[in-house]
Amino acid sequence: MKLEEALKKIRPLDEAAMEQCRQKWDSIAHPLHSLGKLEDVLVQIAGITGDIRVDLKKKALVPMCADNGVVEEGVTQTGQEITALVCENFLQTKAVSSIMCKTVGAEIFPVDVGVATDVSILNRKIAYGTKNMVKEPAMTREQAIQAIETGIEMVETLKEKGYRIIATGEMGIGNTTTSSAVASVILGRPVEDMTGRGAGLSSEGLNRKINAIRKAVALHQPDPKDGIDVVSKVGGFDIAAIAGLFIGGAALRVPIVIDGVISAVGALVAATICPETKGYMIPSHVSKEPAGHLLLEVLGKEAPLHCDMCLGEGTGAVTFFPLLDIATAVYYGMSDFGGIGMEAYVPLA
Repeated sequence: MKLEEALKKIRPLDEAAMEQCRQKWDSIAHPLHSLGKLEDVLVQIAGITGDIRVDLKKKALVPMCADNGVVEEGVTQTGQEITALVCENFLQTKAVSSIMCKTVGAEIFPVDVGVATDVSILNRKIAYGTKNMVKEPAMTREQAIQAIETGIEMVETLKEKGYRIIATGEMGIGNTTTSSAVASVILGRPVEDMTGRGAGLSSEGLNRKINAIRKAVALHQPDPKDGIDVVSKVGGFDIAAIAGLFIGGAALRVPIVIDGVISAVGALVAATICPETKGYMIPSHVSKEPAGHLLLEVLGKEAPLHCDMCLGEGTGAVTFFPLLDIATAVYYGMSDFGGIGMEAYVPLA
C-alpha cells in the first residue's frame, strides 16, 4: 500500500467498541477499574480493531535495521559492523530481543531497510546506509517515502498472516544520533535536551554527538511541520520505516506498540504526518534516555513500565506482551458479579 492510500484509510478509533469494552470490564467481579492501565489498553485495542473480542494470541516484533552515515563523525562507541552482527543474531535467537520473543511467545521479523552490508534477514534495502547528515541530507525524500511504505507493507503482510499486535524495534549503529536530531527538530527543543550517551559514549563522545546534530540541523534547516522532510534530512531509514509501521497500523486497524526512544521518534514522525495515528499507538515503557518521558508526553501516552531500559531492538515493547496476556486472561476468564454471588460495584459520586 502506498503512503497516500494508507493516509486516506485512517479513521478515529471506534468509540462504540471502546464503550462496550469498558462495560464488559465493569461487569467483571472486581473493583471498578482496579486493573488500571491493563483495562485501558484493552479498551484502546477494542477501539483500534472495532471489536470487543480482543485476540492477541499472535504477536510480532518488527525490528527495522539500517546503518547511518553520521557514524563518520565519531558519534558512536562501536562501528557499523555491529549492525550486521546483531541482524544475523536476530534469526539465530542470539540477540536480546529474539531471546525475549521466544520467551513470551512472539515471532520476530527483522527487516533490512539500509544495512551497510548484505545480511540474511528480510531484504527491503533502500541503500547501503544513509549519507552523513553533517555533510549532506541523510536520504532523498523519495527514499524516506520508500522506507515509510516498507513499514506499511510489513503491517499488511503480518495482518494477512493473522498477527493481531505488532511491536516496533530497531537496530542500527548511530541511530540514537539520528533520533535525537529528528526529535530536536520536530519538538523545537535544544539538541542537548534530546541527546543521550547511546550505547555508552564518553563525555567527549557525547559532545561530538551534540555538535554533529547541531551542524546537520543548521545545514539542512528541516521543516518541523513536515515529518518526511525532517527524517529525510537528519533521520534514518529505520526511523522512517518505523513511522510506516505506525501509519500502516492506523490504516489497517492493527495496534502497534512503541518501544523506546528511537521507536517513539518513529511514532513522532508518523504523528507529524498524520495526527490520528496516535490513537493506534500503545506505549510499553519509559526509556532511560533523556528524551524518553518527553516523547511519550508529546504523543499523549503514559507507559505502564518503568524499568530504566534503553537497549532498543524492541525489548521494552516485548516486555509488555506478558502484561497484555494477563489482561486478556482476566478479561475472558473472570466471572461477572452474579456468577460469584455478590452485588456489582457501582461508580461512586
